[in-house]
Amino acid sequence: MTSNDQNLIESAEKAALEVLLHNSKGPFMNLPRTAGWGYPEPYTRDLSISVLGIAVSKNAVLIESMRMVLETLAKNQSENGQIPSLVHDKNNLGSSDTTPVFLMAVGVFRKVLDNPIFLEDAVNKALLWMAYQCPTNHYLIAQQPTSDWRDEQWVLGYGLFVNSLTYTAFKLLKKEESAKNLGTSINQPTHASDISKKVLHEGLAIENKPYYALWSYKVYSSDRFDLLGNSLAILSGLASAKKAKNLVKWIEDECESMTWTKDLARDLTPNFFPFIQPEDVDWKSRYYDYNMPGDYHNGGIWPFISGFYIAALVAIKEFELAEKKLLALTKLIKKGRNKTLEFSFNEWYKAQTGQPMGQDWQTWSASNYLYAATCVKERHTPFFEDIR
Repeated sequence: MTSNDQNLIESAEKAALEVLLHNSKGPFMNLPRTAGWGYPEPYTRDLSISVLGIAVSKNAVLIESMRMVLETLAKNQSENGQIPSLVHDKNNLGSSDTTPVFLMAVGVFRKVLDNPIFLEDAVNKALLWMAYQCPTNHYLIAQQPTSDWRDEQWVLGYGLFVNSLTYTAFKLLKKEESAKNLGTSINQPTHASDISKKVLHEGLAIENKPYYALWSYKVYSSDRFDLLGNSLAILSGLASAKKAKNLVKWIEDECESMTWTKDLARDLTPNFFPFIQPEDVDWKSRYYDYNMPGDYHNGGIWPFISGFYIAALVAIKEFELAEKKLLALTKLIKKGRNKTLEFSFNEWYKAQTGQPMGQDWQTWSASNYLYAATCVKERHTPFFEDIR
C-alpha cells in the first residue's frame, strides 16, 4: 500500500469518527441517530452493530452513547425478553435479529467496560427469548420472512444471519454449551443438499459447496450467498479454518466472474448473489419496486457488510487481500448523494455501477469502516480473537 493510499485511509478514519460524533445525539431522547440526515430514528440493529467501530475508537463520547443505547434497550425489553426494533419504542416489536444483535453488542461492551455482568438481567431474559425461537428443540433459530435486517427480502425458516449472529453472541457471552449445540446444528447439511440424508435434522451447510445456505427449512433451502452471515461465520469461528479459506477463494472467484459479466463494477463484494431475477421462482412482485438485481438487499454493496468481510479476511490472515478491499471500500465511500462531502459513508451502492443509492453518513457504514481499518492496521480482529 502506497503512502498516498495510507493517507487516504487515515482521512477516511477521521471522517468516520466525525460522522459517529455527529450522529451520537438525535431527536429521540438524545439517542444516536441512524444516519446524518435521512434516518433520525435510533434503529436497534444499526446502532447495536455499530458497537464494534465505537469500541475500537475508544472515544469517550461514543462509548457513553453506546452505553445509553444498550441500557435503554434493556429498559424497553418486552416481558418475554424480546428487544424492540427502535431503541426508544418498547411497542415496536417483530424483528428476528434485534435480540441477538443486542446480545452480541452487550458481549462486546462488557469487554470495553471490563464488567462481565453488565445488564445481566436483560441478557438472561434475552437468552430465554432466543430459546423460545427454536421450534424443534434442535437449537436452530427460526424467523419470519422480512423480519431481519432485510426488510425487502424473504428469508424463510432458519436463516444464516440470525443463526450465525446468535452463535457469535453466545461465544462473546461465554455461553459455551449453547454455542456448541447451535454451531453443531448450523454445520449439519441442508436436507436439500444432503441426498443421502446423513442427519435427522437439517442444518445450513451445503454439501459440495464451501459456504452456508441463506436459509433452510425441512426439505427446502436457498443456496444463494449471504455475505454478512458467512462473514460472521468466519469471524466467530463457526466456520473451520479450512472452510473459511475455501469460502473466501470461492467468493473472490465469483466476484471476478461477475466483473466480467458486468454484474459488478467495483472491487468489492455484493451482499447477496447470484441476484434474484424476475424469471426466478424466488422472485416477488414487490422486488420490481425495491429489490431489482444488484439493488438493495438483492445484491447491493453495503459498506457495513464490507467491513465485516474485510475483518473476516484478517481473521484468516489474508492480509494483502484485506488491504486491497479496504482501499476499494475507502474509494467507494467517497461517493455520495451530497456532493459536498469528502466521504459520504452511504448506506448502499448499486452493484453494477457503484453509484450511491441510500442515505449519506450512515452510522453503521462509518462504524464498521473504523472497525475494518483497525483490523487491517493491527492485523487482528478485536473481540473475536478469543472466541474463534
